[in-house]
Amino acid sequence: MKTAIFEKAGLMTVEEADKPTLQADDDVIIKVVRACVCGSDLWSYSHGDDKAAHSDNSGHEALGIIEEVGSAITTVKPGDFVIVPFTHGCGECDACRSGFDGTCDNHQGFTNWSSGFQAEYIRFHYANWALIKIPGQPSDYSEGMIKSLLTLADVMPTGYHAARVADVKRGDKVVVIGDGAVGQCAVIAAKMLGASQIVLMSRHEDRQQMALESGATAVVAERGEEGIAKVREILGGGADAALECVGSEGAIEQALGVLHNGGRIGFVGLPHYNSRPLGSTFAQNIIIGGGSASVTTYDKQILLKAVLDGNINPGRVFTDTYQLADVNQAYQDMADRKTIKSMLVVAE
Repeated sequence: MKTAIFEKAGLMTVEEADKPTLQADDDVIIKVVRACVCGSDLWSYSHGDDKAAHSDNSGHEALGIIEEVGSAITTVKPGDFVIVPFTHGCGECDACRSGFDGTCDNHQGFTNWSSGFQAEYIRFHYANWALIKIPGQPSDYSEGMIKSLLTLADVMPTGYHAARVADVKRGDKVVVIGDGAVGQCAVIAAKMLGASQIVLMSRHEDRQQMALESGATAVVAERGEEGIAKVREILGGGADAALECVGSEGAIEQALGVLHNGGRIGFVGLPHYNSRPLGSTFAQNIIIGGGSASVTTYDKQILLKAVLDGNINPGRVFTDTYQLADVNQAYQDMADRKTIKSMLVVAE
């Protein structure tokens, strides 16, 4: 089979590899139909990010068809069309039952997170609960709907997670920091939960327009103290909730700055900072939550139905489509901000 390889910073390649096989009784082998590039993949592509040269791709979002199942699998069967999430929750532990399957108690750390999905076939671990069945087959859906279904593997649940852990409620004033795919989905989520005002912090006109079409009520391009002041002017004071969808120190500083005392942060950007001790928020009474999204819970309970019913259209974040052979261009165009999110067509 063909699979993408991280050759080095700035270069993805495609090479032949052995097709994966079942190794445990709760494994599933999946034929990938669509995959994509995540903003988190760009940390290693653009900066190296301590990723080993000539190593597996970090792709972790896919739609696919079940090919083979282990003996313990009771929830899916060969031929099923599924969302393949970046998480592997068990559905039985305290964390999963509380709706935090992104950090499953039984699958600690990296055992709960996926990689290698930019390939023709994948082995999905701990598959009995985490996979989400989609009615019918890929041919039953328009390409636009396929795009929205693909967002349910990561970015739409991640944007929703930011809003959920920040306890966004009807009437809240919300600020979204980050205008990539997760930020765009956070705008959708804040609107779903009833926010009265949603300010997107963005410097890019195409992304600003997309967010406004999805429910944002204002855009702020400024950063630092100037940006904080502009947000507060628009909202008539501090925000109730800030959704941090970048993962940088600067984004966290913006989030803390736009909130009124007693405000709430939902952070879902993969952190690339360690300079913000929790005690620094003591004088603000800030409530902070965040981490890996509860993909399976949100999809099964809320998001899959919202997409299928046409109530939300997160698939618009896929602004360009590529073949697997063109994976390096898919990465490069995202890194250069020529596209918001790159979709990879792997099979029909």
